[in-house]
Amino acid sequence: MYSSSDIKTLLGKRIKELRKKRNLTQEELAEKMDIDQRNLSKIECGNNFITAETLSKILDALKVEPQQLFNFDHHKEDNILKSELLKEINNNNIDIKLLYQLYQAIK
Repeated sequence: MYSSSDIKTLLGKRIKELRKKRNLTQEELAEKMDIDQRNLSKIECGNNFITAETLSKILDALKVEPQQLFNFDHHKEDNILKSELLKEINNNNIDIKLLYQLYQAIK
């Protein structure tokens, strides 16, 4: 379970990550959201939490669904990710050849 502090931090990281994927500066995203760039910076740093209105603006500006914004799975610690992946491999829930091809493509 996440604490409120964890959620603020993870949400801020996720917003920053999505902003950068869309090649937007903080200033550009803040402008699209009609908020001050300093406020966006505080949100991305995990210092401020967002209101429902700001959440709606973020979703619109980044063109994402709420579940995409709140997907923090890839921020889990490495040992947890490794354990989950090994469990899925051992239970034959993952196409091992496809996984190997992905590994080869990114190494």
